[in-house]
Amino acid sequence: MKKALLPLATLFSLVVVFPIFYTLSGSFFAPSDFTDVPTRLFPSVLNLGNYAKAFAGSHLTRFLANSLASATFGTLFRMVISILAAYAFSFFTFKGRDALFVLVIATMLLPGDALLIENFKTIRHLGLLDTYLGIISTSLLAPVHIFMLRQYFKTISKEYQEAAILEGCTDFRFIVSLLLPLSKSVLIILTLQSFTGIFNDYLWPLLVTNKESMRTVQVGITMLGFSETLEFGPQFAAISVLTSPIVLAFIMLRKKIQESVNTRFTGR
Repeated sequence: MKKALLPLATLFSLVVVFPIFYTLSGSFFAPSDFTDVPTRLFPSVLNLGNYAKAFAGSHLTRFLANSLASATFGTLFRMVISILAAYAFSFFTFKGRDALFVLVIATMLLPGDALLIENFKTIRHLGLLDTYLGIISTSLLAPVHIFMLRQYFKTISKEYQEAAILEGCTDFRFIVSLLLPLSKSVLIILTLQSFTGIFNDYLWPLLVTNKESMRTVQVGITMLGFSETLEFGPQFAAISVLTSPIVLAFIMLRKKIQESVNTRFTGR
């Protein structure tokens, strides 16, 4: 079975990896390399000037810092809110709990674009345009995260909580000391997914940022003008810088992600 899936897995890997490889390789291309026939996969000469052009006269470093700050704090707040909400839905018993949970899950049926205008009006009314809080405001609540964490927490016996309470353990200590370590697998996946989603968001940061100094890298890179003619090299260099945090995060967490997936789906 594994041998039969190997060619398919290899093809899928090539499809996923090739755009990243070609973007990185293209960031070192000379202008003439892009028009060569047959198409080049490697630069004729290593052209580091593309990176200099990408950063020269632009705020690319500032854009990247804005994206990293938004993704980091947005993910932090989202995960804290999701964990606390999922904990309440899993371990507490209160009137209307199930109805409230259904209401939270029902919001998943609403497309984000349908709420875009009203969310923008709210942020503008609160004076949060061109602020980090305004950028991450729509990312703080993630019903799908609450749902997945709640389903995972339900697999953990309430006897752990009852025993902890008898020992004088507070809810906060129970969450930090026992619940989160037991849920490490799903937390790693959701955290990386959240960080990637917020970092790659384009439309919402475009709406709530007018100042160039507050733009995220996804917005700022589309507004970079290198010259009157289209230059692919500097654009590829800028895109390589843009994608590097996500790629590095995946590489550093690769083993933990594999362990998490194995633990979650195979029970090993």
